Amino acid sequence: MKQLNLQKQQNRLRNKFLKSGVKMLGPETIYFSKDTKIGKNVTIEPYVVFGPKVKIGNNVTIKSFSHLENCRIENKVDIGPYARIRPGVILKEGSKVGNFVEIKKSTIGKKSKVSHLSYIGDSKIGKSVNVGAGTITCNYDGINKNRTNIKDNVFIGSNSSLVAPIIIGASSVVGAGSVITKNVRKKSLALTRSLQTEVRNYKKK
Repeated sequence: MKQLNLQKQQNRLRNKFLKSGVKMLGPETIYFSKDTKIGKNVTIEPYVVFGPKVKIGNNVTIKSFSHLENCRIENKVDIGPYARIRPGVILKEGSKVGNFVEIKKSTIGKKSKVSHLSYIGDSKIGKSVNVGAGTITCNYDGINKNRTNIKDNVFIGSNSSLVAPIIIGASSVVGAGSVITKNVRKKSLALTRSLQTEVRNYKKK
């Protein structure tokens, strides 16, 4: 009986959003909470789950297999596929969160992108920031959660680790494969990378 009531509730919520103009591809696979709020011209692909306290703005696209809870999504945002948006997240207008990205207790600024395979936790990211594939914020030292602050127009190269607490200054660049442990001044290039070693005519022993 409980399962049947839950199914009826989901059908009511789906019908409510369909009538309000939300575009759903495979609505039977999408799950809402009672307090989900959705704006105009929103597209939701199959197998998306909305936990409690999710607010979606206008002109948003949420792609398949994404999970959102206790977050605010502003206008013109793209999410997913396979994105996890955890509590305390604000995605500002025009931002993008791509596939296999997890974000927790963070703000992603206007027109900033976290496109692939990244973890962003306890962070503030400014405007027009590009976070490269495989980047992680190392926010937990085993005792405390520490914050990462990335200013406007920063480029973070792929496979970078940002060890919090840390500030990345505006218009700076972090080279791919870096482990950054100190604050980076604005308009600077920061990288940590050992020299490449090559042994010519190498043969396995």
